[in-house]
Amino acid sequence: MNAAPPLSVTERTRLRRHSERARADRAELYDVLDAGMICHFGVVVDGSPVVLPTAYARRDDTLYLHGSSANRSIMAADGQQVCVTVTHLDGLVCARAAFSHSVNYRSAMVFGAATLVRDDAERLAALRAVTEQLIPGRWEALREPTRKELAATAVLSVPLAEASVKVRTGPPSDDPADLGAGVWAGVVPVAMTFGEPEPDTALRPGIGVPDHITGLAARRGTAGRETPATRRGA
Repeated sequence: MNAAPPLSVTERTRLRRHSERARADRAELYDVLDAGMICHFGVVVDGSPVVLPTAYARRDDTLYLHGSSANRSIMAADGQQVCVTVTHLDGLVCARAAFSHSVNYRSAMVFGAATLVRDDAERLAALRAVTEQLIPGRWEALREPTRKELAATAVLSVPLAEASVKVRTGPPSDDPADLGAGVWAGVVPVAMTFGEPEPDTALRPGIGVPDHITGLAARRGTAGRETPATRRGA
C-alpha cells in the first residue's frame, strides 16, 4: 500500500500560533479522527454561523457526518464550505503562573465542501461506519434500518483534502524566573472512561451484555485500544 501523502498547508490550515505543535503526517490526522466519537461541525446558514455536535466516521479520505434530514443546518450544508473539528483533552497543564497554564490535547480541523450523500449504498455504509465509530461491533448485532428510518437520516461527506493537526504534550512551560516559586506544577492526565452498562428496563430476560458492550471499558483515550483505523488498516 502506498504511503498517504502528507498534509498540505493552506492559508486556512496554516498554524500561526505555536506552529511547532503542527503535525504534517496524514496518519496523525487519521489517528485523531479515528479516536474520537463526536465532532463539531460548523456551517453558515442564512448569514449566521452554526456549530453542531454530531456523530461521525472516517472512511479512507472522506469524513461522514450523521444528522436528521429535518435538521436545517445539515441540509443547508450541501455544497457549502464547512469546518469540522475533533479535539481530545489529554491533560491539565498546571504551571506556576496563571498565564503559563495550558492543556495537553490532540486536535484536528478539516475544511471543505460538504456533499449530501444521496446514493443509498454509500449512505448505508456511512451509517454503519458512524455506528462502529461509537461502538465497534455493534452494527452486526442490529436489524438494518428501514426505508422510513433512512429517509429521516441525512449523511454529509467532507473530503479530507484540507486539514490541520495540532498536538501539545509535556510539562508546563514556565518562565525561568517563576521556577523558584513555591507553587505545585505538573500535569493532571485526563482520559475518557466508560461505566458499567445499565440494562434497559424493557429488556427481555436472559439477554446478557454482549462482548462489544463490555469491551467499551477498555477504551480509555487511545492507549492500547483498537480504533476503526487499525481495523481498516489505514
